[in-house]
Amino acid sequence: MLSIIVPVFNEEESLAELRSQISASCTASQIEYEVIFIDDGSSDSSWSIIEKLAGDHPEISGIRFRRNFGKAAALTAGMEAARGEWLMMMDADLQDDPAEIPKFLDKAAEGFDVVNGWKERRLDPWHKVYPSRVFNGMIGKLTGLKLHDHNCGLKLFHSDVAKEIHIYGELHRFIPVLAYSRGFRVTELVVNHRPRQFGHSKYGVIRFLRGFLDLLTVVFLIGYGQRPQHMLGAIGLFFFALGILGFGYLTLIWVLMNIFEAIPITPIGTRPLLAYSTAATILGAQAMSLGLLAELIVANTVHHRATFSVRERVGENTSIDL
Repeated sequence: MLSIIVPVFNEEESLAELRSQISASCTASQIEYEVIFIDDGSSDSSWSIIEKLAGDHPEISGIRFRRNFGKAAALTAGMEAARGEWLMMMDADLQDDPAEIPKFLDKAAEGFDVVNGWKERRLDPWHKVYPSRVFNGMIGKLTGLKLHDHNCGLKLFHSDVAKEIHIYGELHRFIPVLAYSRGFRVTELVVNHRPRQFGHSKYGVIRFLRGFLDLLTVVFLIGYGQRPQHMLGAIGLFFFALGILGFGYLTLIWVLMNIFEAIPITPIGTRPLLAYSTAATILGAQAMSLGLLAELIVANTVHHRATFSVRERVGENTSIDL
């Protein structure tokens, strides 16, 4: 079964048409499917429409949040409710074309765990397109997974991926990166991107700043999530070493001042290097202490989540009656 997860936030005009297009695409390709609409605190009649669709069509179900919790929360709720072996993310604004569904499943059948959409011909304003290209390039450089469109709303992934990754905040756009970091096979597929028919975009310019901060979070989680001291400790040692070198130089000056009193040397207490060395030493000690605290947190919580990913098993142990 294919589970299609659709976050909804004030999309009353498009829901019925989206359901119709999904049904037409899946029926034509004989795909068993379900659609899970997650109403993320809509203030319009979106939930009433979802209720009606669920009543008229058994493959439709809905989840309603008490308020707006964000897309990552909506997708997490949908993943937990999904029954399918394959899960697909799709936006509710009709810009994602349901006719692409069979192509995603065919691509996944080639041996991939995640298929990410690529809006090669993107029908969005330039002030969204060009910063997005820069952002995608940064993700590729920092994570090693080079995709053209990490933020595409159309994504297909295996249920095993949903079980192993944890998304929150706005990390939903990094699902391929998080899956890739755990060894899942990721690819992309060119998709048809359609102009928005109803409403307006829910994302402003501020999302790029948030996206950059989220990227830093993902890079840290991937590289140092299980060993934070390796990064924080390295930073601490660097600044601590700078502080020690500064104090060493000042000590040498103090010795020279006492041995060669006739040499005019600026008093140590008035030198900016003293303040810089003190600040660097304190900063280094704080960074290493923070790293140790982070290690304690990881050591006491790591057992709640597997630090590895199993692809398949063979020869499971079984008891034998003699």
